Amino acid sequence: MNAAPVLTIKKLSLSIADKTICTDLDLTINKGECWAILGQNGAGKTTLLHTLAGLRSVDSGTISLNNTPMSQLSSRTIAQQCGLLLQDYQDIFPATVMEAVLIGRHPHLSAWHWESDSDKAIAQLALHDVELANMAQRDIQTLSGGERRRVGVATILAQQPDLFLLDEPANHLDIKHQHQVLKLFSQKTRDENKTVVMVLHDVNLAARYCDHALLMYDDKIELGTTEETLNEEKLSALYGYPIRKIENEQIMFMPS
Repeated sequence: MNAAPVLTIKKLSLSIADKTICTDLDLTINKGECWAILGQNGAGKTTLLHTLAGLRSVDSGTISLNNTPMSQLSSRTIAQQCGLLLQDYQDIFPATVMEAVLIGRHPHLSAWHWESDSDKAIAQLALHDVELANMAQRDIQTLSGGERRRVGVATILAQQPDLFLLDEPANHLDIKHQHQVLKLFSQKTRDENKTVVMVLHDVNLAARYCDHALLMYDDKIELGTTEETLNEEKLSALYGYPIRKIENEQIMFMPS
């Protein structure tokens, strides 16, 4: 498959309160790539991700989605092409698991139209992919934190965007489901030429499932392949704590 830009960021400057997140950032993210955003708490990872999703205005610069500036796209068009998984969800109204996942189909529905059998089949497949197919009729407020997280993943899978923006997708998940979920998105990049950008705290998950990384230091951002960026020197500087690399059946980064 040929590489083609999904997100094009030019001269992006972004701040929140009195903190500068980035200045004059240039970045192109292509189809079929899987990016990790790494950095200490408070570095601005979530702020940057929300900005890439079109939820925050920029200080200066442009963000283009599939070669069209986001400022020229409607919210519905953005939602058809770009899906955002938030860190946490608050379920205000009671709903079944299936009803929650079907929200992912709403950007593709015409005004006043209900979900079709095709939409329901897509949602059911997404629930199957996260091992929740047998819970489709459960009240979402009865789920555990990890189960609710997997419902969120199923919702964004049902949305079927070109670009997945994931804020700590492994949040609340046990080890098995961390790998299951990240493997799902990694397969999307390989098999369907989708694009994934995810905020992660676990460097080992980034090394295993991502091919590129964006490192957010206090005073700069560094970009590159995971092979170029995920090493002892750069990660120790990034987190302000010594990190060592162990290689066996899979690479592991451990505090030293």
